[in-house]
Amino acid sequence: MTTIHGGCHCGAVRYRAELSEPLEALRCNCSICAACGFVHLIVAARNFTLLTDPAALSEYRFNSGVARHLFCAQCGIKSYYVPRSNPDGISLNLNCIEERGQLDVRISDFDGQNWEAHAASLQHLSA
Repeated sequence: MTTIHGGCHCGAVRYRAELSEPLEALRCNCSICAACGFVHLIVAARNFTLLTDPAALSEYRFNSGVARHLFCAQCGIKSYYVPRSNPDGISLNLNCIEERGQLDVRISDFDGQNWEAHAASLQHLSA
């Protein structure tokens, strides 16, 4: 297992996660991921630790309301969230991980614009 650290731009949101390499990351083309440049690295919730006060986060839900989009209330960066595809997991933004240049990561494209047709292919990621 590899320990990584990440968080928002201003440092008000910080986390640690345990990952097994090689890592599978997803670049999604849905409306929210494309707008904020989110590259998904989904991990089991048990392997994620929020290191800062949860009060530093602001939450946004839309569509089905299942996904918990979490943003730093100070700088607005979405460094992680609870995804609709894996509500038992956490999706880390690869762009917000300090060690991203040192990780063995394979990035593939995900068709989030047609989420319903492809969501089942993501279920294994939070196992």
